[in-house]
Amino acid sequence: MSADRPPVVVLGMMTKIPVAGVVWQTLHYLIGLERLGFAPYYVEAHGRTPSMLMSSDAQDPSDLAAAFLARTLGPWGMGDRWSYQVPGDPAATRGLDDAAVTRVLARAEVVLNLHGGTVPQPEHAAGGRLVYVETDPVQPQIELHDGVAETVDFLDPHVAFFTFAENFPGPACTLPDSGRYRFRPTRQPVVLDLWEGGPDTPGERFTTVANWHQPWRTVEFDGATMGWTKDAQFRRLLDLPARTSAHLELALANCDTADRALLADHGWSVADALEISAEAAPYRAYIQGSRGEFTVAKEQNIAFATGWFSDRSATYLAAGRPVVTQDTGFAHVLPTGRGLLTFATVDEAAAALESVEADPVGHGDAAREIAREHFAHDRVLTDLLDAVGVPVPRRAPAARPDSVHHRALADLPVSAYPGNLEDLRIREDVRRAVRSLPPTAWYWSMSSWCAQKTPSRRKKASIC
Repeated sequence: MSADRPPVVVLGMMTKIPVAGVVWQTLHYLIGLERLGFAPYYVEAHGRTPSMLMSSDAQDPSDLAAAFLARTLGPWGMGDRWSYQVPGDPAATRGLDDAAVTRVLARAEVVLNLHGGTVPQPEHAAGGRLVYVETDPVQPQIELHDGVAETVDFLDPHVAFFTFAENFPGPACTLPDSGRYRFRPTRQPVVLDLWEGGPDTPGERFTTVANWHQPWRTVEFDGATMGWTKDAQFRRLLDLPARTSAHLELALANCDTADRALLADHGWSVADALEISAEAAPYRAYIQGSRGEFTVAKEQNIAFATGWFSDRSATYLAAGRPVVTQDTGFAHVLPTGRGLLTFATVDEAAAALESVEADPVGHGDAAREIAREHFAHDRVLTDLLDAVGVPVPRRAPAARPDSVHHRALADLPVSAYPGNLEDLRIREDVRRAVRSLPPTAWYWSMSSWCAQKTPSRRKKASIC
């Protein structure tokens, strides 16, 4: 272990979905934590066969997963800080063995269950530092509202809960809140310099990388059925190429021949997402070489106005490529109009694209500024770690007065906190303290205040 740096653990699922988007999303957490002064360890313990890596049943899935992780993490100096585990089968472990992982978990400042993709094992939760980081909201909240026992059993071992649904809970978001857990807003951290160095001149085409048809994870609420698949939203925009001078290309997976022909007939260019996403470097180059991103959101996030924002779109912004995307309510927390533009109808989409076409350089500069102010790894990860009482060895710049985290904590009603009466008394003191401080003073004072007022790490994580 890196004795001079506090360890943190990220539980992920890169080998389950070994495509560049998921790899980059995970790398931003790992590299960002490293740059903040931690020693990040990556652990896969989701127990799912890495079938996308397999070409035959004769192959050893653990060996394939190990080769993928070594190739992915080695160049970033983490070649000896990863483990692939199959719960209940120690012989399947690769990288750090189970005993070494248990020792790391025992020392870890925090254990991030990224995507909420790992079913918590006893050793993950033993230290009271397991944190849920939800990148795809809606279904868990609906299941909590419906009282699904399996969802409660899954979430209970965590001590803090973060979600990309930045408007949840709150008046801007109609997603039901069971009140059982307090969800805090977060977003994708981006290590900005990793997206610099692209072409000085924007490319010719607006692009995106997406799964076309994903009919699973449909939810029902208040008599309405809402899907998770993107093709339903793109079909509403089939005529868009005829309404704009912009060139539009979709790099798609799970898109059959008939749908590709349909898109081509309406003027869309279609590329193969898997060819672009097989490795991290070509995926980054594809984004850097684009004019900007044009994309849609899933119906669930639109309908509930969750405020969700794509991790992929965040990297377009970091590359200085403007983003035109469907509105999920994220304008409550992110600036829009320059560099980041929203639409609800095909006419609004055409107008947004023409705005970028009229000033691509100005929109590109604005995109970089949005990434710098709102997605930089030091800001995002420091906010998250401060919220659970983990000291950051290398502090981020002072938070802006309009900090999402400040607003969310200051405005949260006490009734949203689970816990006993003593906890509620302490938490009410926290709320009074937050509201008595200016936002920037709050940002720097909150961790030390919580450390003084809360008697244990577990309680600190649930309160602060």
